[in-house]
This record gives sequence, C-alpha cells and structure tokens, in this order.
Amino acid sequence: MSTEILNVPIAYVLLNSDLGSDETIISKVKEILDNESSIDYEVQGVYGVYDIVLKISSDSADNLRSVITNKIRRIDKVQSTLTMMVIEEQEKS
Repeated sequence: MSTEILNVPIAYVLLNSDLGSDETIISKVKEILDNESSIDYEVQGVYGVYDIVLKISSDSADNLRSVITNKIRRIDKVQSTLTMMVIEEQEKS
C-alpha cells in the first residue's frame, strides 16, 4: 500500500435514477466526462439505496464542483444526488 498522498480534489457522487434508467444515465455521465480534459472518473451501477456511484477527481476543486453541479446533477432522469467531497490532506502532528 502506497503511503504517498496525492493532494487532488476527489468527490463521490451517489445518484438515484428513475426506474430502469441507470444504464442511460451511466452512458450520459461517460459522454459528459469524456469531454472534460481535466477530469478523471469511475462510474458504476450498484444495488442498494442508490443506483449509481461516481468517483470523480480534478486538478481544481472549483472545476469539480462546477461539473457536478452544472452537468451531472442536471442529467435527465436523475432523481437525486448525494455528493461527498474527500477531506484534503490534514497537517501531520
């Protein structure tokens, strides 16, 4: 396990979708994020309370927030989202 910590803004976005629309939403997420040069991501459908999990990172926290707010959350048939921003590296004592 690597002890190197990269100070890159990361967020996990949990999405709820209309029934049967998760594959369409995943395709749309990929289409949107593949056109964002400064974004890395992983997206998967899951069982449970949420339908889709998206891990997204960028070189800029502002860019990350903008993409999530203005593009991901506005995808048709997304009912709700829960975004969790990863805590940036804390000072070591």
